[in-house]
Amino acid sequence: MKTVTAMLCFSAAIASASALKPCEELKSEIATKLEAKGVKNYLLEIVPIADIKGQTVIGSCEAGTKKITYQKSDKTPETGASQADRGGKPPAAPQGR
Repeated sequence: MKTVTAMLCFSAAIASASALKPCEELKSEIATKLEAKGVKNYLLEIVPIADIKGQTVIGSCEAGTKKITYQKSDKTPETGASQADRGGKPPAAPQGR
């Protein structure tokens, strides 16, 4: 029982500490973790609490006044450009002779 209580307190402390972080810093840390796990084609956005409408919230920042949302996307996180934005079609595969 003490272990469970300690884990809950630890989780609460981590959550409150991340809520105090600047949003851009937390967004960068989340992006690094996603990329380390091999996640591609996602979009992270910093959203005021009042503007959240069904998005998946994965972080809280600036004392809880804003949230970081995640969604799958066809846009790359580095450039924000989708494949269509970069010329429309993917490059053709080389053909054998």
